[in-house]
Amino acid sequence: MEARMFWLLVVLLALASSSSAGEYVGLSANQCAVPAKDRVDCGYPQVTPEQCNNRGCCFDSSIPGVPWCFKPLQETECTF
Repeated sequence: MEARMFWLLVVLLALASSSSAGEYVGLSANQCAVPAKDRVDCGYPQVTPEQCNNRGCCFDSSIPGVPWCFKPLQETECTF
């Protein structure tokens, strides 16, 4: 019975970590650090994190009432 509970816990932890609120595949966390009020919608209703990232956009479902799939900030390189 203990082994069964252990594997259930492993599966639940794996699912929780794979469905994190912020997903930035191919983007830096800085590019996706867009304030909620400044988010520009990049998706459509029911867009998945994977579909959003495939569009080159950021996905963060942690804030209700704002776009979850949104355009990233453009990184600027400083050259001195």
